[in-house]
This record gives sequence, C-alpha cells and structure tokens, in this order.
Amino acid sequence: MIRIQRQSIVPQSLALRRFDQIATSLFPEFSRNRIQQWIKSGQLLVDGLVLRPSDKLEGREVLMLNAESEPLDVAPEPMDIDVVYEDAAILIINKPAGLVVHPGAGNWSGTLLNGLLAKEPNLAAIPRGGIVHRLDKGTTGLMVVARTLEAQASLVDQLQRRSMKRVYEAVVVGRPEQRGTVNAPIGRHPQVRTRMAVRPEGVQGAKAAITHFTVNAWFDRHSHLTVSLETGRTHQIRVHMRHLGFPLLGDSTYGAPVILPQGLGRAEQQLLADFDRPALHARRLTLDHPITGETMSWQTPIPKDFAELLCALGGV
Repeated sequence: MIRIQRQSIVPQSLALRRFDQIATSLFPEFSRNRIQQWIKSGQLLVDGLVLRPSDKLEGREVLMLNAESEPLDVAPEPMDIDVVYEDAAILIINKPAGLVVHPGAGNWSGTLLNGLLAKEPNLAAIPRGGIVHRLDKGTTGLMVVARTLEAQASLVDQLQRRSMKRVYEAVVVGRPEQRGTVNAPIGRHPQVRTRMAVRPEGVQGAKAAITHFTVNAWFDRHSHLTVSLETGRTHQIRVHMRHLGFPLLGDSTYGAPVILPQGLGRAEQQLLADFDRPALHARRLTLDHPITGETMSWQTPIPKDFAELLCALGGV
C-alpha cells in the first residue's frame, strides 16, 4: 500500500461547490472516483470532520488527505521512450504523435504509462505513474514525469500556481491577428460528452482557462503560431483556437475541412490532405526542480511531419 498525505485550503473561487468537485480540483493527480472513495472512508477530511461528497463548502476550509492507495494495476510494456533529461526526481520525455499517455476507454495498452512502468517499475507506487500533465494522442513534444511522491507533489503545486510554463507551436486554419489572449472557461461539451467546449463562467464543471498566442507567419489560408498556456485544461489550445474561429489544422474533433491554398503543387496538396493529427507541438517546458528549486528549461525541435507541413504552406 502507498501512504499519501496532502493538505490544501479551499480558495474562494471554488466556494459553494460540492466537496468532491473541490477536492478533485485541488488534488488533480487523483481521479474523482478515487477522491469520492476517500471522502466516504474518512481519509479526506474538511477541518478535521468527515463530510459527504455532495456537501457544499464555503471556502477557506482546510482539506486534509491521509490515505492509502493500491499500486497501479497497469501492465508494463517495453517501448522506446525518448528521454530528454532524467535525474532522481524527474523524467523529461519527448512524446511522439500517436502515443496515448494514460490507459482509458479504447486504449488499455500501448500507452506511455505502460512503457514507463516497463522502464521504471517503481513508478507503480506513484499516483498515475508520476504523470502530472498530459498531451493529447496526436500532440508531440515535452512532458515531465515525477519519479517520487515528493516530486509529484511539487510539480502538481507548480501547475496549480501556474508557475510551470509550457510553450507550443501550432498551425491553424485562417489568419488571426498578430497576437492575442483567450480567457474563457472550459468544461464538458453540453451535448457531446467526449468533447470540451468554452462554457459560461459559473457553469458546473467549467474551469478558468487562459491561452496566449503570437503569429510567427501568415500563409495563404493558414497561420503558424507560438502558443503559451497559463492553465492546463483538457484540449485547451484546440478548444480556444476553435472558439476564436481558427481551428488547428488536422484536428478532426474541433477542426474544419482541409482548405488547400492556391498554387500548391500536387505533392504539397497531398501532404496537407493527409495530415491527420492536430498540428500542435509542445516545444518548450520550464519548471522549478522539485528538489533543488532551480529553474530549468528544455526545448525540442518540431518533428519531421510538422516541418514538412510548414514547408508545404510556404514556410522555411
């Protein structure tokens, strides 16, 4: 069994919400189902008291988690993992396109977590195998994985405080203004539960989401952007750019039909038509090392298919 201890104060921004919803927001490394089990068993307390998952909190309460958890029941599967950096506390990974990060519906094997557990069995003793943030299946680039419980707690805290910085490159359909910021809450789509959407502030499940972008180059009918995140919501960049009317090229979930620019050769037209993933790459990751406190940063170049895409559109 794994002993897990956490403490957090409920901010006023989460006041008047359900206990289990608040706890899931404050302890995002754990699933809502796991949180509810701990509440019901008295392992997650509010100001030292046992409450029900549905009880509403007023804000400023102290949540105290002192729980035991079974190790992960995920099968190790050897795979090649591109490790950019590693030490006793963290792994920095360059994820390829097509790799699902965590097992789930339709993807119970062949995920990054399966590969991580084969590389390092001790990660089974850490919630979610040390994975503190995700990249979508089609997104490439940098991720951090915690190797210890202490490192995981530090990295989750940095995500919550928005001190961990992530910079992406993207290609969108259309020509947005030179730079901009999207500040719009994101929650589950009201009709399509497998999708996310911009939702009105205050709607249950909607969470604050802030995305900044700058245009690197305008093409005929597309644009190459640098995008940075203040928050880390599911599908955030894809949802926010779609909200602005500039969906990511290749995004079959939030995107639009392929638009072929004028004057492209047959090979370039075919490349655009065949690009079947969101054109999104996590290029830079910056964080404070969980042990030393040193600010560290890593970069990885865009992958081959992304570079070929930019060339086809007229980039360099």
